[in-house]
Amino acid sequence: MQANMLHTQDVNPAVKGSENAASEIVASPTSCQFISFRLGEDEYAIDIMAVREIKGWTDATPLPNQPPHVLGVLNLRGAIVPILDLRSRFGQGLTEATPMHVVIIANVAERTFGILVDAVSDILTVEPEEIKPVPDADRSEGEDYLSGIINADHGMVVVLGLQELFR
Repeated sequence: MQANMLHTQDVNPAVKGSENAASEIVASPTSCQFISFRLGEDEYAIDIMAVREIKGWTDATPLPNQPPHVLGVLNLRGAIVPILDLRSRFGQGLTEATPMHVVIIANVAERTFGILVDAVSDILTVEPEEIKPVPDADRSEGEDYLSGIINADHGMVVVLGLQELFR
């Protein structure tokens, strides 16, 4: 497990070959990167390639007749983006959003969503074999969005499949 590491091509060439290069840990070309975030005491992660940006919470404009986990829409530099309450989507009640909350703007199957979370935690870089499957026990129908578990240094992180989560 390597957190906050850069791919080889991201390393400053001036640093390569220096005394500092020996102490750098470089991820392999097959490594996967995730943005991890917190919902209460739980930590989740999504593929970093889906993340467009991360921004602080601002009030969303509600739309009528939406499911409870759809908080409304934001105008993101001219693009109207639906904002989804991930806690509510997980059946844990609505989030009372404050300026301390964060919205992760993500592209999912040619659509853009904002995901309200408590806080962004880290960037995780892992090898594919470090992503363990979610056990089938106690897994209910419709939870196909749980795509794996990473055993990070600070605890387990559940990897979410955004396409499956917001179909």
